[in-house]
Amino acid sequence: MIVRGKQNLTEIARKLNYSSVAHLSSQFKNTTGLTPSQFQKIMSKRRRLESAANHKIS
Repeated sequence: MIVRGKQNLTEIARKLNYSSVAHLSSQFKNTTGLTPSQFQKIMSKRRRLESAANHKIS
């Protein structure tokens, strides 16, 4: 959910039954070492790089 970025953190927290976005963010950072926004930025950059690499291969 966070990787795709199509839902905001409020919606994700609600769907995962977290009491608040702050609680979700805290748990996410404790687990990954990154905030959700940091993770989204990294994954977005990775998707762009993979897409560019796939276009070069074609």
